[in-house]
Amino acid sequence: MFETVLIANRGEIARRVIRSVRRLGLRCVAVYSEADRGAAHVTEADAAYCIGPPPAAESYLRGEVILAAARAAGAEAIHPGYGFLSENAAFAEACAAAGIVFIGPPPAAIRAMGSKSAAKALMQEAGVPLVPGYHGAEQSADHLVAEAHKIGYPLMIKASAGGGGKGMRVVGEPGDFLAGLEAARREAKASFGDDHVLLERYLPAPRHIEMQVFRDDHGNAVHLFERDCSSQRRHQKVIEEAPAPGLGDDLREAMGEAALRAAETIDYRGAGTVEFLVDGEDFYFMEMNTRLQVEHPVTEMITGFDLVEWQLRVAAGEALPVTQEEVTATGHAIEARLYAEDPAAGFLPSTGQLLHLSFPEGEEGLRFDSGVRPGDSVSVFYDPMIAKVIAWGPDRVVALSRLQRALARSEVAGVVTNVGFLQAVLSHTRFAAGVVDTAFIDQQRATLVAAEEDVPESVLAAAALAEIDWRREDARRQAAASGDPHSPWQLTNGWRLNAETHTEMTFVSGEETLEVTVHFGRDGLRLKLPGGEVSAAVEQQADGRLSLRLGDAGFSARVLRRGLERWVVVEGLSYLLILEDPFRHLGG
Repeated sequence: MFETVLIANRGEIARRVIRSVRRLGLRCVAVYSEADRGAAHVTEADAAYCIGPPPAAESYLRGEVILAAARAAGAEAIHPGYGFLSENAAFAEACAAAGIVFIGPPPAAIRAMGSKSAAKALMQEAGVPLVPGYHGAEQSADHLVAEAHKIGYPLMIKASAGGGGKGMRVVGEPGDFLAGLEAARREAKASFGDDHVLLERYLPAPRHIEMQVFRDDHGNAVHLFERDCSSQRRHQKVIEEAPAPGLGDDLREAMGEAALRAAETIDYRGAGTVEFLVDGEDFYFMEMNTRLQVEHPVTEMITGFDLVEWQLRVAAGEALPVTQEEVTATGHAIEARLYAEDPAAGFLPSTGQLLHLSFPEGEEGLRFDSGVRPGDSVSVFYDPMIAKVIAWGPDRVVALSRLQRALARSEVAGVVTNVGFLQAVLSHTRFAAGVVDTAFIDQQRATLVAAEEDVPESVLAAAALAEIDWRREDARRQAAASGDPHSPWQLTNGWRLNAETHTEMTFVSGEETLEVTVHFGRDGLRLKLPGGEVSAAVEQQADGRLSLRLGDAGFSARVLRRGLERWVVVEGLSYLLILEDPFRHLGG
C-alpha cells in the first residue's frame, strides 16, 4: 500500500477521499487554487500545495503543476476524484512517466471510452446492446441524412466527445434534420473542440440506469448492482437511488453481465460505471464513465463497501476483497444533490458567503458529503454543490422518508438553494411510487419549480420577532453597562409610561414591500401582519433557533442577519428579507 496519496481535486470529493486515505493510515496531500486557500479539504490534509489562480484551467487542470506538487510531497499515488483530470488519458500517462500511480483505469481504457462513437463500436463487437443508430466516421451532411432516414424519426443527434448534454439535439421531422445537425456540431465544437456526431433512435422517456463495476490486476471483476439516475434536468442528475425501483432480477442480471463484458472488453481497472438506457424490458449501452461517480455513496450504503478504499487497494496491486457471489445489497439508499442555485431563475448558480450551514448529522441512516463549511464562499469558478444528502433505509419508503426529513432539517443561509425543488421532486406522487423516467422533471417542471411566491406570514413574523429579540439583547447589554441598570428606562420589554407602545418594521422581498407592527402589551406581544393581527411569543433555544408562537400555532425557525439582510430558515427552506433602514432618507 502507498504511504502518501495526493488528491488532485477539491470540495466534497477531496474531503471524501481524505476520509478513506486517513482511515487506512496513509498520509494525504491536498492541492488548492488561490480561491481555495482556506477550504476544508486544505485544512484536513496533512500537507497542501497551491497550484495556481482560481480558474480551473489555471490550477486544477494543470497536470504538470499537480505532478510537481506530488513529487515535492513524496506522493506515490494521485487520486483524481471526479471531473477535472479524472478522465484525462494524457495525465494518466504523465503520472506513469513520473513513476506515480494514477488511481484510475489505464490510459487506453480512458481513451476507448472517451469517444462515444468509438465506445459504441467496441460495445457492438462485445455484444453489448446498443440503441439503433449510426456511429461511423463518415460525417458528410448527405451521408448523415441518409443514415437518419434508415434510423427513422424522431432521432437524437449527439456530440461524439464530451457529455453533460452539450451538443445534443432531438429531431422530430426530416425537414428539421440539417438545422439540428448544424446546431449540434456548433455546440460540440465550442464545448469539446470536436464536431463529430453520432445518430441514435430517440427514446422519449427511458430510464437512466447505471451499473457500478470494479476490476483488478488479477483477472477479478464484480459489479455492485445498479443505480437509478432517471431524475434529471437538462441531462444533469438530480436524485439517484439504489437499487432501481421495480427492476426485475432477470433484467438486473443481464445488465450486470453486460457491464462486466464492457469492462473486460477495454481491459478496465479500478472503479467504473457503465450507463444504460432502459426502455421497458430492453436496455441499451449509453456510455462508460471511467472514474468514480458523484452518486457512489448510494452504492456504498446498500453494499457496505468503501469504494474509495477499493480504488486505493486495486491501484496498489491488491485483489478485490470479494467475489460476485459474495456481493449482496441490503435496504435502499437515495441521494439528493443540494446546490446553491435558483430553480425559479432557470437554476442559475447562486454565489456568495455561507452565513450558516448545518445538517442533522448523527441520525440513523443519514450521510452528508459536503465540501464547504459555515463562512465559506460558493465561488463563481467551480460547481456550486453545497452537499450530497444521502439516506438509507431497510426499504425505499423508509429511505425516502428519512431523506425528506433530512432536507427539512438542513439549514443553509447566505445563498439561494434548490432545497424546495428537491423536496417537491421527492414528494411527487410519481417519484414516491418509483415511476420515474428521464422526462419526469421536464414534464412536471411547472409543479416542481415554484414561481416567485408571497413570503409566508410565518416567515415575516419570524424575521420581526427575531429583530425584537436582538434589540432586547442589545438593550440588556446597554443597561448592564449603564450607571443605573435598574432604571425603568432601561427595561427591554417595550414598557412605556402611561401607554402601550409599538414598533414598526418594513421588510423587502424581491419587488414586494412588507409592513409589520409589533405591539407591546401587558399580556405580551401582538403582531400586525398583512393578513391581520395575531398574538405572538418568541424564545431562543440552546442551538440558536427560535421557538415561535403565532396565535395557537407553534413552529421553530433560524433567523440570521448580515447587514440589513435577514435570512429566515424554516423546514429547510430559506428566505431572504431586507430590513429597510429607517434613516435611509436622511443625510446629504
